[in-house]
Amino acid sequence: MNKQIGCFSIGILVSIFSFGVAAKDAVSLVRQDQKTVPVISYAPKSAVCHGIAIISPGAGGSENGYEYLGEAMSSLGYLALVVGHQESGRSALRKHMQGKGLRDGLSDLIIDPQAYRGRFMDIAATKAWAQSRCTGSDSVLIGHSMGAATTMIEAGALNKLGVSGSNSFNIYIALSPQGAGSIFPQNAWSTIHHPVLTLTGTRDDELGGASWDTRTEPYMNMPIACKWLGIIDGATHMNLAGKGMSRTTEKLIVETITSFIDGIHRGDCTKTIQKPDIEIKSK
Repeated sequence: MNKQIGCFSIGILVSIFSFGVAAKDAVSLVRQDQKTVPVISYAPKSAVCHGIAIISPGAGGSENGYEYLGEAMSSLGYLALVVGHQESGRSALRKHMQGKGLRDGLSDLIIDPQAYRGRFMDIAATKAWAQSRCTGSDSVLIGHSMGAATTMIEAGALNKLGVSGSNSFNIYIALSPQGAGSIFPQNAWSTIHHPVLTLTGTRDDELGGASWDTRTEPYMNMPIACKWLGIIDGATHMNLAGKGMSRTTEKLIVETITSFIDGIHRGDCTKTIQKPDIEIKSK
């Protein structure tokens, strides 16, 4: 039986299985426009749920990816949820690729305003469902690539697409964020006041061929108030997604996220971790 929460119709749990120590559940939700939202949910590995962590994949991704982030946030005591986005998942990417190829298809998809509007509805439905099952006060939005753009817009970044988020999370984490270009204008991030962690790698080049260091622009532009930037030596775009030879990258990301959130809870975001193979800046 479906359960109504606000304006969202919450769908039936469709399957349950085990992944490591955490329970890993496949959930089908129904968002505001009645389209379905596939979600993989990772139960918190603690007696008390500290909050919710929603993970938004990159273009062409799905709810079945980013296991390392789901497991990590579960280990920190969060109800973690990886969201599948219909308007920017695999089938949507194939449509954008028709007659164009992968690179041009991706370039078109990541500037599709309707795809972002769908993402925000997906996230809102997932957040409502999660908060009905977890009383913790933290709400974390994590995104990679197109998911990072989604995260930054949700946090209040200006954009060229005419879309906006709800600015309703208290912690934002962006992996492979974009600099000024087809999505964001110059100084797009200057009004973001929430805690934000951005992460990139020295081989995390932009889709259009720009150097990885353009991904540091959001950090440089955001005002001082609990902002971190992590740069992982040798990490590629797909390593940050948990693909390829990514174990070292995953470990560094998880350690950095853990330290960042610990700092927020302590009320001191200035003290960073010092690890080989990653440079961390804070302000």
